[in-house]
Amino acid sequence: MKTISTDKSHSGTQGVYVSRSEACDCDMTFAVFVPPQAAKGRLPVLWYLSGLTCTHANVMDKGEYRRLAADLGLIIVCPDTSPRGDHVADEPDNWQFGKGAGFYVDATEPPYSANYRMYSYIVDELPRLVAEHFPADMDRQGIFGHSMGGHGAITIALKNPDRFRSCSAFAPISHPSVSGWSKPALRKYLGADEATWRAYDSCSLIEDGHRFPELFVDQGTADSFLEDGLRPEELRQACEAAGINLKLRMQEGYGHSYFFISTFMEDHLRWHAQRLGK
Repeated sequence: MKTISTDKSHSGTQGVYVSRSEACDCDMTFAVFVPPQAAKGRLPVLWYLSGLTCTHANVMDKGEYRRLAADLGLIIVCPDTSPRGDHVADEPDNWQFGKGAGFYVDATEPPYSANYRMYSYIVDELPRLVAEHFPADMDRQGIFGHSMGGHGAITIALKNPDRFRSCSAFAPISHPSVSGWSKPALRKYLGADEATWRAYDSCSLIEDGHRFPELFVDQGTADSFLEDGLRPEELRQACEAAGINLKLRMQEGYGHSYFFISTFMEDHLRWHAQRLGK
């Protein structure tokens, strides 16, 4: 692991790092905020997964999480959204697929299967690196994210309920198997058999018996992707049928951007901190 930069912020450290990923067969960049309480011991870890077109830097620059994370004693880890490099297959003119749009799946279809293994990177590889190099209490982990990253957070939590104590999302893609902007990506990454897509679809996972104790979702009512891309009502219906406690807040007049995310970031951090033992 190499350090790209470190900056003092709210008496903690905001760092950006790069390491070689075996899962993605490329160098992967990620950001970690370590609050000042780390001087006294290991701290809970909160993973933030970003959305389409983003890198680690979007939430780091615009998410406004550091002040409260420092107060609450939360380590915040912000991975990239896809593999990177000249050798990585891509569709440069398609912002909904390829670089910046890994969808947190392990691709099975060539040429994407060579690098697009974001599920394994987030669930297996990066946590080992974080546990080795940072003062992280890996028994107290939470996960959240935005849009494509909200989809990633919920699906990862549903498949790993013993690892994560908390899960929330901003405007998640709730039913990617049927959403207009995610179906083409799943087909290219996972193949034409839509049954295989269910492993990366929040609503389908719940229908197939996966459970998580509670979920917290904020969604803007003025979000231009609300009806076709995000489908929060379908997540609500799936959770109600399964007996999962979903706190879904429809935020009047808010869109899909970081103006929305930063407005409600503190609510999510406090919600996670309560469940991570703070």
